[in-house]
Amino acid sequence: MISEPVNLEALDGSRQGHRILRLKGPLTLHTIFPFQEAVRADKAAALILDLSGVSFVDSVGIGALVGAYVSRQRDGRKLALVGVGERVIASLRVSGLAQFFPSYPSVEVAENSLP
Repeated sequence: MISEPVNLEALDGSRQGHRILRLKGPLTLHTIFPFQEAVRADKAAALILDLSGVSFVDSVGIGALVGAYVSRQRDGRKLALVGVGERVIASLRVSGLAQFFPSYPSVEVAENSLP
């Protein structure tokens, strides 16, 4: 499971300035580089990370999520998480970081909640 790749699908949101990045697979030391590149390349005002297909996140994956959040906050852009599974939310809670990430049950709810 941990050695499998992470697949990324970038989609336009239903609102102008929204972008959705759908991930499938683990977000780990072995898979973060494509994720980091996609987040850095994205210039949308709001980026929604659909994590419903993410099976596992290690400490490096958590660090990549934090890096994405911090860089977007610094630039005045939004980041939201969607479909966060129990294993991923547990990792965010254990690290004390869950409170920093706006999290929504679906892409539709996230888009309606973000400017």
